Amino acid sequence: MGKITIEDLQRIKEKTLHETALRHQQPNVRVTVHMGDCGISAGAREVMNAVIEELGKSGRHDIHVLASDCLGICETEPNITVAVAGQNPVVYQKMNAEKIRQVFERHVLNNEVLTEHTVEVPEPDNSTQTSKEA
Repeated sequence: MGKITIEDLQRIKEKTLHETALRHQQPNVRVTVHMGDCGISAGAREVMNAVIEELGKSGRHDIHVLASDCLGICETEPNITVAVAGQNPVVYQKMNAEKIRQVFERHVLNNEVLTEHTVEVPEPDNSTQTSKEA
């Protein structure tokens, strides 16, 4: 093995700085796979694997994939949320590997919401909370 030159070290430094900046870049899109017990039993792992595979194929560094808890609408699992910067998040229901690939291609990469797979997320029920009177 030959000696490492100053130029070699400079290239290594620039490459490392570039890769580190990509990891800390603010995401343009967040894809959250809801992986509570109900989601996992409904197939959320398969969905997560497909999302990660599609992300790798895309070569994009401005898309972050996250795992999160259940949304509380277990009958629609597996659920994912796609949040594009500057837009309201969209929740997709009853996902599988094939559907998530469609969502990734059309919504995540091309900003086209697939309304046939979306679900309305119910507002939390605050009626059971009591307020203190002065």
